Amino acid sequence: MARVTVEGTDIVVRLSLREKLAARRRQVRVPLTALREVRVEPDWWRALRGLRGRGIWIPDRLCVGTRVLPDGKDFAVVVPGRPVVCVELRRGAPYGRLAVSDPDPERAVEELRPYVPTDWLS
Repeated sequence: MARVTVEGTDIVVRLSLREKLAARRRQVRVPLTALREVRVEPDWWRALRGLRGRGIWIPDRLCVGTRVLPDGKDFAVVVPGRPVVCVELRRGAPYGRLAVSDPDPERAVEELRPYVPTDWLS
């Protein structure tokens, strides 16, 4: 199962073997400076935005890969029925949102919370 962690100056989404195959990538890495907000979304379906892009999308089973939006894209690893860590990113970041069904969402949020800027509107 995917995990959200901080490694050095990056937010990293580590994927399981199956998720790597579905997403066609080993991990997602975004600079911590792109972090805008982080929260746990209890309703998995609210974490998904846009249209399915590259990846595997099995309704009510698994959502892994990119989601396409009019102004960019999100990266999602979402398992229905599980809470989702939503990492909102600033404009100019590779993704607008990282949505991950981390096995310990509270731990992930607490690890990222110290890096959330207080001036995120800028």
